[in-house]
Amino acid sequence: MGSSACSPLDQFIQANPQRKIGIRRKNHERLHSAEDEAEVPRLCWLTVKIINMRNLHNADLLSLTDCYVKLWLPTASCQEAQTRTVCNCRNPVWNETFHFMIQSQVKNILELTVCDEDTFTPDDKLLTVRFDVAKIQPGEKVHLNFELNSERQEELGVEFLLENIPGVSENIITNGVLVSREVCCLEVQVDEIKMKIPYRRKDFTFTMKGSYEEKQNISIGPHCSQGGSKTTMFHYIKHSQPRLHVMLPKERFCCGHSSARREVTVPLHSLDLEKKVTVVRGESYEVSVKEEDGCKNLDLRLGFDLCAEEQDFICKRKKVVAAALKNVLQLDEDLQEDEQVPVVAVMTTAGGVRSMTAMFGSLLALQDLGVLDCVSYISGLSATTWTMAKLYEDANWSQKDLRGPVSDIRKHVTKSKLHCFSLDHMKYYEKELCERKQEGHKLSFTDLWGLFIDCMLHHQESTHKLSDQQLAVNQGQNPLPIYLSLNVKDDFSTLDFKEWVEFTPYEVGFLKYGAFVHSEDFGSEFFMGHLMKKIPESRICFLEGTWSNIFSHNFMDAVYLSGHSEDFWHRWTRGTEHSIEGHPALPKKPHEQETHLSIPKGCLSTSLREMMTGRPVVSTYHNFLKGLQLHNKYLENESFCMWKDTVLDSSPNQLNKMDDYLKLVDTAFFINTSCPPLLRPERKVDVILHLNYSGGSQTLPLDLFSEYCLEHGIPFPSTELCQEDREHLKECYVFENSLEAPILVYFPLVCDTFQKYKAPNVERSPAEMEQGRVDVSNCISPYATGLLTYTEENFNKLLNLCSYNVLNNKHLILQALRTAVERKKQFKNCSSPQTSKLS
Repeated sequence: MGSSACSPLDQFIQANPQRKIGIRRKNHERLHSAEDEAEVPRLCWLTVKIINMRNLHNADLLSLTDCYVKLWLPTASCQEAQTRTVCNCRNPVWNETFHFMIQSQVKNILELTVCDEDTFTPDDKLLTVRFDVAKIQPGEKVHLNFELNSERQEELGVEFLLENIPGVSENIITNGVLVSREVCCLEVQVDEIKMKIPYRRKDFTFTMKGSYEEKQNISIGPHCSQGGSKTTMFHYIKHSQPRLHVMLPKERFCCGHSSARREVTVPLHSLDLEKKVTVVRGESYEVSVKEEDGCKNLDLRLGFDLCAEEQDFICKRKKVVAAALKNVLQLDEDLQEDEQVPVVAVMTTAGGVRSMTAMFGSLLALQDLGVLDCVSYISGLSATTWTMAKLYEDANWSQKDLRGPVSDIRKHVTKSKLHCFSLDHMKYYEKELCERKQEGHKLSFTDLWGLFIDCMLHHQESTHKLSDQQLAVNQGQNPLPIYLSLNVKDDFSTLDFKEWVEFTPYEVGFLKYGAFVHSEDFGSEFFMGHLMKKIPESRICFLEGTWSNIFSHNFMDAVYLSGHSEDFWHRWTRGTEHSIEGHPALPKKPHEQETHLSIPKGCLSTSLREMMTGRPVVSTYHNFLKGLQLHNKYLENESFCMWKDTVLDSSPNQLNKMDDYLKLVDTAFFINTSCPPLLRPERKVDVILHLNYSGGSQTLPLDLFSEYCLEHGIPFPSTELCQEDREHLKECYVFENSLEAPILVYFPLVCDTFQKYKAPNVERSPAEMEQGRVDVSNCISPYATGLLTYTEENFNKLLNLCSYNVLNNKHLILQALRTAVERKKQFKNCSSPQTSKLS
């Protein structure tokens, strides 16, 4: 990237030998040649000439605008370029040319920002034009006038030229949404040149923006180890016009004075790095660079299919499920595991200790009915993850009587939590947090919260990790646990920006991007899909603190959850953005994005936005998506569109910003549901047992998620309830109104017939009526979400209520399972070859 009088295309071709064009797709199983692909991953030179502006409005009160234009194309370079400043002019003329090397398979959005230079205050950004480079055809020179304001006839004139680079390309790996590009490793070596006169230590600082390392320091001279030669490394995208910035040491003159440190910039794309090249030479040192073999295979999985381990689990689990269904449904014949065994899932909602306790009751009842062995998945969020993590410490928990774990958790819930604040525990927390920081994790308050949870639920510290739970599912002996969280961004409400992140014992990944890492690698440092720095896996208590992060609530979340519209606040905090597409002469492609004009809000609105969207605490983990870029056709990908629900989804530069950290919060701050991972088409879930433990309205979470699925075209049954049912909820509802959607068996947290019956068809005696009065309907009940300690009586009441509600509706559960089995049989018959021939 840079301004030049002529194109650097020929210079680049000479410095880069020809290589075979290649692209790998999906789960990157094999390398495809150019003949296999209709569209190959070409490298191109984009030449952008900023010509002029007409009728520029005044940004200053007392003078005309001192205008310049910034150019930002992050897929080509992480560094911005800019024109010179033209002072006090309404019609500035630049005629400056800039060059970018781009990858055709990546979504390249060029941002042109018109700025006003100020002497004593930060420069003002007046407006930004976002232009999709895919509109330009290779070999064509196109002159465009972007209409910035039709009333004032304000225009920005720009000229584009796109040229293919013959014979030079790169191997990329993609799943149709994300792209991993070719990574190179640059070895930087500083050699000491022996001199007769003594000299002082010399310190070098090397910086390469956009690389994994970003900055490295080297020192040579007296008292430095490793003799007179030292090396360091930079990992970077090979075809990103990298520049190495070298801050040289001070030079000592004969009079004893030293010069100031000076910086040298070395453009690497014009060098033949296959051999060692000297880039800087001083009196006592020499700096050389050489390209080493870069990273090869990805350590991150790009693909929307289930990982091999989960597919193997499902095969094993179906044998358990088939036998359990035959027994529970009293079937005459064995079910064929491959086609006739439905996938059954249990999902839960949040609610503090209430949800943790209630989940134990529900699972106990499912076990008593023999249905627990029919379940292949259990998904949870917030405090139900505490139940799940506790259970999966035992590799065979579902094969044992759950009354044992229930008895243990009862002791923890009913005891005082003051011991968690003892001096010994405080010292223990401090020691654990210091060790965690030394390991390379970024600390947040949720780490302390996780240690507190561990103290609440265990007699002694638990060393259990998420990957340890593989032992509990490797033979299909238990359902596969799925934990859910949301990734958020600064300066955005959860409604505006949230991305589903799922955790299983095998993988952690994004539903929307189809990008997953091994569970033991979550928290480590990645670049372009390659594991760069292995950090020890977190203990699961720290993940529990993340999944149940109750401290991440911001003002805009409160507005949304209270049922009020955010429109008023958006009017004052969001910038103005609209389409200025007006170039019908340019050929239209399906995956092109319209040209947009963005006008930012002022300082007051920005401050107001920060105040309303600021979160007290978020969990921070190293971003394993760092460096990956968006595919040119990512908006056409069905899996991406299924979970596309942020205001940045059509703004790839902002969506795919190279954030160093993921920022994870409790899913319940958006919708109190753990259903999304179960609706991935690849999991083919047939029945969902929806166990609701939320406080307040028992239908609101279901209503919100039903609406969410409807908006996104996600198959989900219609969950309409009549007014009478909404006012007087029953214990269980079955929704099965769509063959494309799973059957939903919904259990709201209500105390209905339990008031008169202590077990199905077993009435209470007058002395037992008090045990049937369980108040779960309001925020001041003994089961309020914020309470961490229950009396033993209240614990038993809630446990028995949730167990009873499941047991008392055995017929509805079995009805749903039987319907699912019949559906599978019908589907098999309809899709069999004989049926196809007959039809």
